[in-house]
Amino acid sequence: MKEEYLHGGGEELLLSLSLGINGHWSSSDAAKKRKRKDDDDNNNNNENKIFGLLQVRDQMMKPNNIKTYDLDDSKGLHLIHLLLLSASAIDGNNVTSAIDTLTELFQKVSLNGDPIQRVAAYFSDGLAAKVLTKKSPLFSTIMTTPTPEEKFTAFTELYRASPYYQFAHFTANQTIIEAFELEEPNNSRCLHVIDFDVSYGFQWPSLIQSLSDKASSDKPIFLRVSGFGRSLDELKETEMRLASFAKGCKNLVFEFEGLVMKGCTNNPSSINELKIKKNATVVVNLVLYLSTLKSYTEISETLTSIHRINPYAVVVVDKEGGRSCQSFLSIFMESLHYYAAMFDSLEDCLPAESSERLSIEKNHLGREIKSCITNEVMKKEEDEIINDKFDTWKGMMKSIGYEGVRLSSRSLSQAKLLLKIKSHCSSMEHGNNGGFQVVERDGGMGISLGWQDRNLVTASAWRHV
Repeated sequence: MKEEYLHGGGEELLLSLSLGINGHWSSSDAAKKRKRKDDDDNNNNNENKIFGLLQVRDQMMKPNNIKTYDLDDSKGLHLIHLLLLSASAIDGNNVTSAIDTLTELFQKVSLNGDPIQRVAAYFSDGLAAKVLTKKSPLFSTIMTTPTPEEKFTAFTELYRASPYYQFAHFTANQTIIEAFELEEPNNSRCLHVIDFDVSYGFQWPSLIQSLSDKASSDKPIFLRVSGFGRSLDELKETEMRLASFAKGCKNLVFEFEGLVMKGCTNNPSSINELKIKKNATVVVNLVLYLSTLKSYTEISETLTSIHRINPYAVVVVDKEGGRSCQSFLSIFMESLHYYAAMFDSLEDCLPAESSERLSIEKNHLGREIKSCITNEVMKKEEDEIINDKFDTWKGMMKSIGYEGVRLSSRSLSQAKLLLKIKSHCSSMEHGNNGGFQVVERDGGMGISLGWQDRNLVTASAWRHV
């Protein structure tokens, strides 16, 4: 994918497309009747077009529909061009044009082709769902939710194949361990981690192991993880998994407290319900959580509530995709940048024909793409546009009363070692050199995992001023 096209020519294209979408107004009764008739005709015509669109999509979705021919630059740029045309038509409420462009897209994209064809397929799906709207009975056809088992499998496969989640978890854990070490004279060797999105608990075995290695029979360590999850069933599975792992770790006392997230039940848990052990070092873990919230007000309220419990440190790790914009087209462009890099990076991790790669793209990344396009853009009270998520969190944390903490050289070395191991495995298995890189941000106040020249995820740490 050509970055210069997305950064430069693409934005000019959006402007020209927006200017080309015009309406017509007339005050005469005859004109109004003609308009009503035209609208009815257009609706009928669009219904037929939507039916045709879904037929073409069905052909694209078939497993034997494999388009594995290499796309040259011009063909790849043409797919981007069609995506931008469709997004602009939707933004301008030009349904007919959007359907026509999407029909052409579904004839050219593929779930099994080159990275640009694969990512374009899921963006096309998201745009098609946005045309249909949630009121349409056909909306659910495109937005089918994977089963819990499929979600778990896709997450696990991405965790194993790519350094993406491992970078996030290992970097956060290193910061947590260092906070515990600094507080050791005062914390009675007790650490309490509050995880705002415990998910499947994959982050915590490495921390449990590291603390166990530090502990001894005369100096045991107590670890309590309070994790917010999406359901009681998921939390119980996570607790069982972590408790089972902790049993094999000597001289470590492990406790898990599961709490249901706000918005996932009629009776969600509150941060005020947490049972914090006296004198324990308290660290709040915000790994890939803040950008899941629906508004900047909600983010601010969350950070303020964390501030009240006075943790020793707050660890923030979040994706760099999706700038803080109110415009649908802006968020679409930024998401296209981000997920194009994610799909391209998978080419370095897994073979094109891999069933694991298809699972990751369909049930994890593809689901994120479609949700990003069909959901409302995050509401922002100010008019300013923030360049990236690291700058966003930096501004918000400072306004609430936090200051940044420089991440240690150990964190940077560990991240580089992870990439070296992953790149070596990738090179041996797939013959690639690896395009992942670790980048220090803001004089060491943040560390990013990047793919080529695109930052994917950034870690930072914060404490009270």
